[in-house]
Amino acid sequence: MKKNPLTLLVGGMLLVVFLALLFCFQVRTTEIAVVTTFGKYANSHTNAGLYLRAPLPIQKVYKFDKRLHTFERKYEQQFTRDKKSPILSVYVGWRIADPRRFLESFNGDMMKAEQTLENVVRDAKNSVIGSHDFTDLISPDPAQVKFDKIEGEMRAAMATTTLGAYGIDIQMVGIKELGLPEGLTAKVFERMKTEREKLVKKYQGEGNAEADRIRSEADLQRRKLVAEAENQAQKILGEAEAEATKHYRVMQEDPDLALFLLSLRSLEGSLKDRSTLILDERTPPFNLLKGDMLTNLPGVRSGANR
Repeated sequence: MKKNPLTLLVGGMLLVVFLALLFCFQVRTTEIAVVTTFGKYANSHTNAGLYLRAPLPIQKVYKFDKRLHTFERKYEQQFTRDKKSPILSVYVGWRIADPRRFLESFNGDMMKAEQTLENVVRDAKNSVIGSHDFTDLISPDPAQVKFDKIEGEMRAAMATTTLGAYGIDIQMVGIKELGLPEGLTAKVFERMKTEREKLVKKYQGEGNAEADRIRSEADLQRRKLVAEAENQAQKILGEAEAEATKHYRVMQEDPDLALFLLSLRSLEGSLKDRSTLILDERTPPFNLLKGDMLTNLPGVRSGANR
């Protein structure tokens, strides 16, 4: 019977694929592969590529995801150093750092790894929170809150256990949620209210002191300006009195002439604008229009005496 070349080609390709699956395995960029020989660790591969192996049951390949894994501890109550009981939820980011130790610890079971990690997180959280006061977590003063320090201490406490014992590298730890029991909430709000009232009194005292200072400075400035104005007024008044004294002396030399000049100035001021006045002709200074005062001046005679 003559065989079909196409059948031979397909059969050969299937044989190659079967041998490749039997003696080769592929590692993706997101994977770590661990090879065991008769159940014992042989080698591991962290770089992507195609690798050779002996067929089962001689060698077996375990593959793990080498990307960052996240784990979240449940929301539960903790006790601080000062006997307060906040409720915390912590999340953890971890990677497989030692694939051999990870495989030997959990036999490749990721669920078992997370269960073990849950115990480690709980112990680290209890230890770290128990060494801090409640004000390190919740405080009206932001400078007293130590979230970064607490998270760093929890990460360090977990890392010392997980890396050496399980081949897990803890890369980040954070507090996801923080709450208070109902009984503690009232105390916290009362304390926050007291702190705010202290701040209000402090700022009011500072404001009143500043207002008193401003008022004192303004009053001092006012008294200074008033004193300067009074001094200036006394100076002007003194100068005016001195000038008036000079004029009085001149007027005393010839009182009739001085009176005439004053009346003439008053008359000039009254008739400066166009106006109509109905007055007695003897009303000063309009009596000048009749020449009454001219007869009293030295060297001047009225028309009746001419």
